Amino acid sequence: MGGEEILIGEQPRRSLAAPLIFFIVVAFQFVSQYLHKLNKKGSKSATEIQLRAEIKQLLKEASTLSQPSTFAQAAKLRRLAAAKEKELVNYKEVHDKEMKLSSDSYPKVLFISKVLYVLCAHLLVLEDSCC
Repeated sequence: MGGEEILIGEQPRRSLAAPLIFFIVVAFQFVSQYLHKLNKKGSKSATEIQLRAEIKQLLKEASTLSQPSTFAQAAKLRRLAAAKEKELVNYKEVHDKEMKLSSDSYPKVLFISKVLYVLCAHLLVLEDSCC
């Protein structure tokens, strides 16, 4: 007929490249979302938890000292708690800067690897379709 022969029992060859590419791109997307949530959430270190507990304890002790004779001791405890709060704020600033510097590179690397993968996959599909 038109130069093409269709053999009975033969099915057209299907490429697994397209579904594989889809699943890998979806996996990249999940990893990206996970890293974004992890960045947003942050983590509380043992030092931060300890400082918060010390501040809470100092303020609790200061509130129990309500007599005029213990006013000086209560004021001292409040000042100590305020100093601990400043220490906590400084610690959080330093820790947040370190986390930002270390975690800023992950999304960039992930984006670059996504782009490279999609380009390679596109070339693979083009090569597969032309042959």
